[in-house]
Amino acid sequence: MLHVDMDQFIAAVEVLRRPELAGRPVIVGGRGDPTERAVVSTASYEARAFGVGSGMPLRLAARKAPDAIILPVDGPAYTAASEQVMNVLRSTGAVVEVLGWDEAFLGISTDDPERWARETQAAVLAATHLHCSIGIGDNKIRAKLATGFGKPRGIFRLTADNWSEVMGERPTIELWGVGSKVSKRLSGLGIHTVHELAAADPAVLVGEFGPRMGQWYADLGHGRGSSVVDDTPWVARGHSRETTYQRNLVTRAEVEDAVRVLVGQVLEDVLAEGRPVMRLTLKVRYAPFFTKTFSRKLPAVTTDRAALEEAALSLVDKMETGREIRLLGLRAEMIMPADPAEAGPVKTTPIRGAF
Repeated sequence: MLHVDMDQFIAAVEVLRRPELAGRPVIVGGRGDPTERAVVSTASYEARAFGVGSGMPLRLAARKAPDAIILPVDGPAYTAASEQVMNVLRSTGAVVEVLGWDEAFLGISTDDPERWARETQAAVLAATHLHCSIGIGDNKIRAKLATGFGKPRGIFRLTADNWSEVMGERPTIELWGVGSKVSKRLSGLGIHTVHELAAADPAVLVGEFGPRMGQWYADLGHGRGSSVVDDTPWVARGHSRETTYQRNLVTRAEVEDAVRVLVGQVLEDVLAEGRPVMRLTLKVRYAPFFTKTFSRKLPAVTTDRAALEEAALSLVDKMETGREIRLLGLRAEMIMPADPAEAGPVKTTPIRGAF
């Protein structure tokens, strides 16, 4: 299988629209104003050379790369470009599993995957003028990791045959699915490298992470994973909205008003899906930059605004008092199309008034 990942996708789309930006440091984030609170969505390779990375505060990015061109996020433009890329990938005859705007797995049958990868790169470039990198693997984990070794514009193969040689001495945080928190917990067990993770006693990992994730990390150390590419159309599990406030929220009343606004925004997306909400998650970023999340399952699935507001406001009770807030986000998780209404009949009401 192949893993196709577009190179600096968002920045590349912006450069296509503004050819004069080619070769210059480009940063995309927020409304394109570094004096406002926002984070970097993506940065061109030229901007990354200055230490700019996704998720970094836009103000800090502007200081790191003072000559960078900073542009606002334009979601519809990236969606349109992504659809064009995915249509090209489907035209190759591969089974295509879309992972997001800028990446997909391809299931293929060939004796020469490198040739298929080169032809795929050429087809994408010819149709979209965008470059991509491609990882070749015998499962999804290895294909996904292989792409990183091919960037930019390259091809790399990672399979069981060279897994230990390529990955063995690398830190566990370089594995797909291992972030900073998990890598620190692994370090606490004396596991620092992929070799050490592969050699670890699965029982120890299960004791630390539980039966499902413990076994998953044990397999990950060996590069084992799914080898099935599924082209079933993606269905959203939930919808999220979040706002970074240019002035910190200080009072409880300000927070409650902001949460009600988020409920209205999320509910608009949910109603367009036609599926009720079963769980809410509130994301809180305290000043200066510490983030927590709080979640609850609803007593009954619903699209009733009053019920959702009540549930969301109950999550506000879990927040630390006396701390100023710079960002709030709300995620509504819906029942999937095939799911029964887990908690009885669905209560629905129309939305009234403006959001």
